[in-house]
Amino acid sequence: MGAPRRPTYREARDTLLALRGQRDRAVADFEWPDVGARFNWAHDWFDRIAQDSHTPALVIADESGSHVAYTFDEMAKRSNQLARWLGGVGVKSGDPVIVMLGNQVELWETMLAIMKIGAIVVPTTTALGPEDLADRISRADVRVVVCNADDCWKFDDIDANLIRLRVGTGDGPPEGWSDIREARREASDPVEHPRRATTDPLLFYFTSGTTSKPKLVEHTNASYPVGHLTTMYWLGLRPGDVHLNISASGWAKHAWSCFFAPWIAEATIFVYNYTRFDARSMLDLLRSAEVTSFCAPPTVWRMLIKADLSSGPGTLRELAAAGEPLNPEVIEQIRAAWGLTIRDGFGQTETTALIGNTPGSEVRPGSVGHPLPGAPVVLVDPTSDTARSRLDRRRRAERPLPRSRIKELVDALRETTADIDSVSHDQQTRIP
Repeated sequence: MGAPRRPTYREARDTLLALRGQRDRAVADFEWPDVGARFNWAHDWFDRIAQDSHTPALVIADESGSHVAYTFDEMAKRSNQLARWLGGVGVKSGDPVIVMLGNQVELWETMLAIMKIGAIVVPTTTALGPEDLADRISRADVRVVVCNADDCWKFDDIDANLIRLRVGTGDGPPEGWSDIREARREASDPVEHPRRATTDPLLFYFTSGTTSKPKLVEHTNASYPVGHLTTMYWLGLRPGDVHLNISASGWAKHAWSCFFAPWIAEATIFVYNYTRFDARSMLDLLRSAEVTSFCAPPTVWRMLIKADLSSGPGTLRELAAAGEPLNPEVIEQIRAAWGLTIRDGFGQTETTALIGNTPGSEVRPGSVGHPLPGAPVVLVDPTSDTARSRLDRRRRAERPLPRSRIKELVDALRETTADIDSVSHDQQTRIP
C-alpha cells in the first residue's frame, strides 16, 4: 500500500482558508503540498488564477489622489510580454537579476517575468548606493540589473559585464542601457515554462545588516512561494480581500505581504505611495478604498492612534503588525476605538511567517502568539544548540534540521530586533 497522497497547492491553501479562526485544527490538519519536481509559482499558480480574471490584482494610489488598477489577467499578460522581451535581450534561466524599483507596476510585472523565464530575483532597496550595489553584484554573481532612470548613475563605475535595463522617462536610455517599456510591443500569450527544479533558487535576499554585514539568503522555487501559505494564514487573507501593507520594496517583508501572501489568497494588493506619512490621509484612504486587511509596522500604528479614530474602521476586518513588538497600549486603543485587534507576527528574511496571533486567537499583552500551521518551532539554547522548549508539542517537524542548520538559524535570530525570549505555560511566545 503506497503512501497517502499529499495535497496539491490549491488544496493546501483551501484547507487553511477553511480553517481560518481554528488555529489548533489547522495545525493538526495542515500538510505541506506536493508541488512536483518542476514547480514555478508564476506559471503554475499565478497564471492559472489570473486567466480571464478581471478582479484587481494590484491597485496603486498616491497622496495626489492618483489611482490605477491592474487586473489579474492584465498582470499575467504584461509579465508575459516582459518575460518574452527579457529573453530577447539576453536574460537567461538561472541569471541573478537585481530588481531595484519602488512601488510601481513595473516592480510586480518584473518579478513575475523573471520567475517565468527561470531567472533569479534579487530584490534591492532603492536606497542603496554604488558601493553596496557593487558588493551585492559581486556576492550574488548578478548578471542583470533593472532600475529606474534616476538610479542608472549608481552603476556607472561598477566594472561588471551586466545587462542594464531601466524603466525610462523622458529621453532615451543612456548608452549601454535598454528600456523595458519596449516590452509592450511583445506578444502577451504565455511564455514557455522554464522547467527548473523546485529546489533551484528563485530569490536572493540580503538581510538588513543591522549588527553585521548583510547576509545573502537563498530561497528556492518552493521555500517562499509555498512557505508563504503560513503568512497568508497569519494575515487572515481571503479571496476578494483588499490588502494594504506598508513596507519598502527590496526587503523580505515586502515579498511577504505585497506579493506572495495576497496573491496566494487571490486578494488585491493595494499600495499607497507617499512622501511623508500623514495619519489622517491614511485613515481616509483605508475607508474610501474599502481596504479589508491592513498590516503596518509599529511606528505607523503609534502615529495612527494619535489621529481621530472616531470615524471607525470602514470595511477593515484584519489588522496586523510586524517588524518589532507592538506596545500593548496601542493594541488596546485600537480595540477600544474600532472593536478590532492588531495581531503580531514573527518571521525572518530566512523564513516565512513562523509564529503569530492568528484570526480568532486570544491576543495577550507581550505575546507574539503560537507557531503557525506547518511551522513547528523549537527554542534552542545558543550555547549548546540543544532544544530548550518545543513551542508546539502536537506535531514534530517533518524535516528535522541538521545541527549546522540549527546553528545558522540561531545566529540569525541573535541579529534580529525581536528575538524570541520565553514561552508561557500554554506555549504563548513572548518578545522582550
